[in-house]
Amino acid sequence: MTPDGSPGIRVPDGDGSVQVHMDPSTTIETAKVFSVYGKGGIGKSTVSSNLSAAFSHLGRRVLQIGCDPKHDSTFTLTKRLMPTVIDVLASVEFHVEELRPEDYVFEGYNGVMCVEAGGPPAGTGCGGYVVGQTVKLLKEHHLLEDTDVVIFDVLGDVVCGGFAAPLQHADRALIVAANDFDSIFAMNRIVAAIQAKSRNYQVRLGGVVANRSVDTDQIDRFNDRVGLEKLAHFQDLDAMRRSRLQKCTLFEMDCTDEVNAAVEEFLLLAMTLWDGTEPHAPTALNDREIFDLLGFD
Repeated sequence: MTPDGSPGIRVPDGDGSVQVHMDPSTTIETAKVFSVYGKGGIGKSTVSSNLSAAFSHLGRRVLQIGCDPKHDSTFTLTKRLMPTVIDVLASVEFHVEELRPEDYVFEGYNGVMCVEAGGPPAGTGCGGYVVGQTVKLLKEHHLLEDTDVVIFDVLGDVVCGGFAAPLQHADRALIVAANDFDSIFAMNRIVAAIQAKSRNYQVRLGGVVANRSVDTDQIDRFNDRVGLEKLAHFQDLDAMRRSRLQKCTLFEMDCTDEVNAAVEEFLLLAMTLWDGTEPHAPTALNDREIFDLLGFD
């Protein structure tokens, strides 16, 4: 079956694809699922955690899943680095039946539930396995049944099979980008990966979150060219940097004009995503086209 339910032949996710395929029975049916991608260091975890907080302030039951071996996606929500799913599985020699929800799921700010999937040791295994096991555990412990929103915060701009795995669960993928060449180049690669996944899964691109940028002219130029939409814009705010240092979300910081404006933007983004965004089907550019588009010889 194709993603729309019509009969069809399943095609590979991409030319020469070796991407990890999840157990088809391991799906998330009861929540709206968002997967956040972008260049490494662009602020995906900050965006994800504040977006989770915003959803919680709208009265939604939220689960954030960090998909980075660094396992720091949720520390502004929980105020600490949590044990990862892969760590707790290893502690019971991968006897899944011995795990309890409280071993790997922790409550953070304003009731946001937090999980750090973690990853295999460097040079071994595949992140896709970890994501699959995390979702499987959450389902077995019935933790998704009381969840309205799931946010996957995904490692860097990696678009290999392992860390493209969240796309097999997501309704919408979001790309966090700054107004510079490296971020837009990474965004273009992510666009290609998501389009490949959308052949066989329901995921569609929701749009772009501009971050750490006063202007968005280069992002806007790229969006106009490929067919994407800017959903939110967060300037290069010192308050966002300080929130990470203080291990808290923007919602917990002292009220200033800068903080209040950012909080309102996150609330607006959460409302937009909850109400539903148009599914975008952009066409990724080749490398030469990216250089030409952004003014390089």
